[in-house]
Amino acid sequence: MEKNKRQPNETNKLGQNTNLEKKIKKDKVLAEAALYVAGRPLDLKELCSVLNTRSKEKTKKIVKILIEEYRSKRTALEIISLKDERYVLQLKAEFTPLVKKLVNRPLLSLGPLKTLSYIAFRQPISQKRVIDVRGQHAYGHVKTLREMGLIIAERSGRSIALKTTDYFADYFGLTLETASMKRELRRIFGTGLKEEKQQ
Repeated sequence: MEKNKRQPNETNKLGQNTNLEKKIKKDKVLAEAALYVAGRPLDLKELCSVLNTRSKEKTKKIVKILIEEYRSKRTALEIISLKDERYVLQLKAEFTPLVKKLVNRPLLSLGPLKTLSYIAFRQPISQKRVIDVRGQHAYGHVKTLREMGLIIAERSGRSIALKTTDYFADYFGLTLETASMKRELRRIFGTGLKEEKQQ
């Protein structure tokens, strides 16, 4: 008789476990889709909205499972955790040089991109210093970068200080915190930044 009494409970637990597994699977797929479509870092609030939950802890667990799954698959893509509880799905750095020729429209040509990397690595930096190092053509680069919302110019006494925006960090999948960003840039650009510094 006791066996018969326990059976409904066991059936309920089995059903609950199955439902929980389905929910986790659905949430993982939704979170992955959101990160893919966004093409930029998403914060917990945005991911909670996609998963239709107020629980940041549940959302963190889902993303953590996704991160581990991507690591175990060893694909060209990765999900990384950034500062301020933000997450991004991106191509691993080692694959970028191999596929960059397939990008139809690069965001920036080489000149403005070099100026942007110089500003990002040394920010906040005076506009005068940028022009001294990068040349007179950098005035045009600075104008373009400001129009694109990648950098801002702030008055600092008599000079103008340049620094990157949150949009810049989000677009390139970098942390918002300046010191950490510079470490990431050093890792990405490597010797290129050292060469710029010597100019």
